[in-house]
Amino acid sequence: MQKLTINQIIKKIQSAEVFEAVSDDYSFTLKIDKYVPYVCGAVHDGHQFRKELWPNCLHTEYERWFEEDPATKEMIQSHPIVIAGMDSRFEYDLNRSPETAIYTDAWGKQLWKSPLSTEMKEKSLQKHANFYKVVQALIHKVEEKFGKCIVYDIHSYNWQRWTREVPMWNLGTANVDYKRFGKIIESWRAILEKMPLPNGIKSTSKINDTFQGNGYFLKYITQNFDNTLVLATEAKKLYCDELNQIMYPEVVAAIEKYLKTELKRHAEAFYKNENV
Repeated sequence: MQKLTINQIIKKIQSAEVFEAVSDDYSFTLKIDKYVPYVCGAVHDGHQFRKELWPNCLHTEYERWFEEDPATKEMIQSHPIVIAGMDSRFEYDLNRSPETAIYTDAWGKQLWKSPLSTEMKEKSLQKHANFYKVVQALIHKVEEKFGKCIVYDIHSYNWQRWTREVPMWNLGTANVDYKRFGKIIESWRAILEKMPLPNGIKSTSKINDTFQGNGYFLKYITQNFDNTLVLATEAKKLYCDELNQIMYPEVVAAIEKYLKTELKRHAEAFYKNENV
């Protein structure tokens, strides 16, 4: 892995080079082992939280972890193109627009002891902007090479705050063209439903049950690229103990193993015929 500036990363993408890099501000990673018509993303995988923000933050490290999506990068790490955030969404949220990316409160609790200065906000928003410069270059290159692209936008969610039964997997489709992509969306849902998982976990999957796919990552790509489908895919946090901050690596490994073959197969079907 190399440490590269944003401009260096973009130039490598434009030249269709294969590489693995961390941005020079350590805010995200990008791996391109091979150019293929699909991209995997884990924008909420990060847990870093800039040290100068610590004294002003009212949320604990655990409270931040609870709302992040730990191990989502690990679930997709075997695929050729993977982009993932390294910073906590509590510093800036890559899945929100720049106008709302910096929280004032989070899940009903005030985040900062005193309002952030303009300087503190600008430091974070620059990282947000840089990430999307790279996303723009990446999806443009994939569409240029293949004519279409599918993005697997992997997240997780806290199931214990729900008072009803919720699915292991939720696909949010409110902001994609369901008429055009409905069959490929349904085939992805069906694939997730067949995932074998340990510890007696049943891999149920539904569309727009808990979340509707309103994230900025999906919206940004969908609004800027006519031939790219983004599948906002949320995993129920049965791969960890969300109340005691304990990871279940055997569950994460099972998800990664299944997606290694089945996600690739789904992407190949999309490329051959998006209506499959």
